[in-house]
Amino acid sequence: MGKDVLPSYVYGFTKTNAYASWVAAIQRPAGQPNINKEEFKSLEIPVPPIDVQRRLVAELDVARAERDRALAEAERLLGSIDQHVCRLLGLPDVPPPTQAAYAIRLGLAKQSATLSADYFHPERMTALRAIRQLSNAPLGQLVSFERQLVATPGSQRYIGLASVASHTGQLTDAVESAAGQCFAFEPQDVLYGRLRPYLNKVWLAAFAGVCSTEFHVMRVRDGSALLPAYLAVVMRTQLIVAQTKHMMTGNTHPRLANEDVVNLLIPLADMPTQQRIVDQATACQLEAARLRAHAETVWQQARERFEQQLLQGATA
Repeated sequence: MGKDVLPSYVYGFTKTNAYASWVAAIQRPAGQPNINKEEFKSLEIPVPPIDVQRRLVAELDVARAERDRALAEAERLLGSIDQHVCRLLGLPDVPPPTQAAYAIRLGLAKQSATLSADYFHPERMTALRAIRQLSNAPLGQLVSFERQLVATPGSQRYIGLASVASHTGQLTDAVESAAGQCFAFEPQDVLYGRLRPYLNKVWLAAFAGVCSTEFHVMRVRDGSALLPAYLAVVMRTQLIVAQTKHMMTGNTHPRLANEDVVNLLIPLADMPTQQRIVDQATACQLEAARLRAHAETVWQQARERFEQQLLQGATA
């Protein structure tokens, strides 16, 4: 790097639309798009005086710091939902177990449907003990598992695993399609990803559509006793993840077996408490979404200012 060019300034330039357009124009659209090294060396970038470079970089740094603060606060809010659920249910914080080894009684193992050691992991046992302090029920008693097969999505909105963000219950910007069979779902159904359950992909359907068969489509049996939105919130908490992550089968594509899903233990509450939990989770999600949008806007505007000043011949 030349003495008159700051590395941080070059980094800032790579975030501009001008750089992105140049890369798009010369990259080879093969299986793995790439840029020839010699072509990359030919890239010419505007190099203003060093004091201008420092000012432009400083402005980017301010925007980046604001973006990072907003994103960190969004993550904190989403992470706090677990604590809100436990508090409103009247559960103390459930610390993760730290023991590296554990043993179980043979009688307990014989009562179980599996002899998998991980099934009796202390994290799972701790979550189950916590839930049993409350009114609770196996998931299979609370919902019906809808498996209405549709040959192809057709014109219906298709939801794949990539369409649902981990841990948040929000849809992503991913646009997916499918050529084979799908499951149909209705508004207020809870879609629960069975592949790699630690990814925690749970979505409360806001419209009718079709989804990947890697989802369990769950429909609450009695809406007067269980809010679908409450179920979706609880299914995303560590109380449930602590169960599912130790119940997976398969190595390459670990999943939850159907017989294990129906036996997931769900904490219950009266309807006012369920509604308070839903309201609190919704408030956290909305504020997190606002913060993420703000972070994206701040960073996008900073990049645009950086580029505009270069195009206009920025001076000190």
